[in-house]
Order: sequence, then C-alpha cells, then structure tokens
Amino acid sequence: MAMTRKQKRLSLIAAAGSVLAIAAGLILFALSDKIVFFYTPSDVSKQGIAAGTRVRVGGLVEVGSVKRDPSMNVEFRITDTETSLTVTYKGLLPDLFREGQGVVAEGVYQGGNSVVADTVLAKHDENYMPKDVADALKKKGVWQGGKGQ
Repeated sequence: MAMTRKQKRLSLIAAAGSVLAIAAGLILFALSDKIVFFYTPSDVSKQGIAAGTRVRVGGLVEVGSVKRDPSMNVEFRITDTETSLTVTYKGLLPDLFREGQGVVAEGVYQGGNSVVADTVLAKHDENYMPKDVADALKKKGVWQGGKGQ
C-alpha cells in the first residue's frame, strides 16, 4: 500500500526530529564534563564536592588573607561570612581585586576547602556584583549593593 503525501511528510518530519534529538543528546553528553557550577564557600563545604571537580566560587575576599610572593603566586580566602575557602592563583590579578571586594574564582577544587584557580574576576564597580554571587550574599544578609547583573 502506497503512502499518501501527508503520511510521507509526517514520516519525514518525525525522522528529522529524531535525528535532531539524537544530535542534541550527543552534544550535551560531550559537553557535560565542561560544565562549571557556581558555588559559595558554604556550598562547597556542605555539598561534599569531589576533589578534581571544576568549580566557580564566589564571595568576598577575606580581609587580611591576601598573600603574594615574587613569582606571581597569590593565595587568598573567599568568604560568604559563614565559611571561607582558600584560593591559590598564579598570574596577575585584576586591577580591581582587593580585600573586602566581591570576586569569582574558577578552577579545580582540591579538597579540604582549597581551589587552584586559573581565572579570577573582580568586582566591576561599586554597583556591580555577578548575579549568582549577589544572590548568595543577599541570602546571608551580607550584600547590600545594587542589583546583581
């Protein structure tokens, strides 16, 4: 029995949809190990993140915690006022990086509340805070600035 024009069209649409769904699934599977989740220092300590996991951690640079050496290694602590996390970074920090300011560090969690960062982003100006960081700090009653952007 021959297919009608409508049946052929529906079959073609169903086949194309299946191919697109399979392609999307393969792309998501391939990118799944590239996804970086945002955490506050409290999230890191409470969620039991495995060492070697790539993370993005945000909070305030703890006052008195920044230690620099001549070989451009920097160690500092990020806090959400509840928990602190030690971040080590090699390289030049953004000009706006300073104690008491908002920061986001992206790198590999080492376990024991330590992250080796390969990227450090500092607060843009007095009204800017990354939305995820601002939301997390607002929940704790620390961030009083403008809207996170």
